[in-house]
Amino acid sequence: GRVLSRMCQGITARVLSRQSVRALAKVSSIPVINALDDYAHPMQMLADLQTIIEHKGVYEGFEMAYCGDVENNVTYDMMRLAAVMGFNLRVAGVGTIEEKVWDEVNKLSKNSGSVVKRCETAQEAVTGVDVVYTDSWMSYGIPKEEEAKRKDLFMPFQVNSDLMKLAKPDCIFMNCLPAARGMEQTAEVIDGPQSVVFDQAENRLHAQKAMLVFLLAPERFRNIVAVGELPSKSASGS
Repeated sequence: GRVLSRMCQGITARVLSRQSVRALAKVSSIPVINALDDYAHPMQMLADLQTIIEHKGVYEGFEMAYCGDVENNVTYDMMRLAAVMGFNLRVAGVGTIEEKVWDEVNKLSKNSGSVVKRCETAQEAVTGVDVVYTDSWMSYGIPKEEEAKRKDLFMPFQVNSDLMKLAKPDCIFMNCLPAARGMEQTAEVIDGPQSVVFDQAENRLHAQKAMLVFLLAPERFRNIVAVGELPSKSASGS
């Protein structure tokens, strides 16, 4: 970090452990961006929130369901995002959510009024929601020989057309990609009219460009980048 701080204006680190990125930031004198670790995926959250605003017109006051692997960085950060921004999140799937994550979320929710909870079934989580989100069942580091067992374990939380029917008619489907058809979602869902996964993927570019300007050229961000007023609560009361 001390060497890189003399060579460039910022560092983006995609690492396996939260300790690695924290140690890097501790000794760096330039911005360190967490591109992914085992505890968080903040750059993905920026793109996800941008996509939701584009398609739903709000950043708070709506209902989201996350189905699948709940013991991963995307789940953890989606819980944090809901708690910070003020939308409600229902999580359903396989795995153990770290207590430290629940502590963070409960503290953040006190300010926003967000409700983040875990549901026993995918059906309970998805009923009446505005957004359905899933992620790969095969996270980095999963041994090949465990894939068949994991698929059987996760199948009750697959997002398919029957599950999507329980959500609101204008519900959108999201996956941060890469995706496996027939695994965390069926082909008819990810390739269907409710899917916004490619808008979501494109927004990784736009959200991260804005983040770089904000971090590396803050004065320019303040003086040149015009950000209009964001909508607040959903007009439909969702």
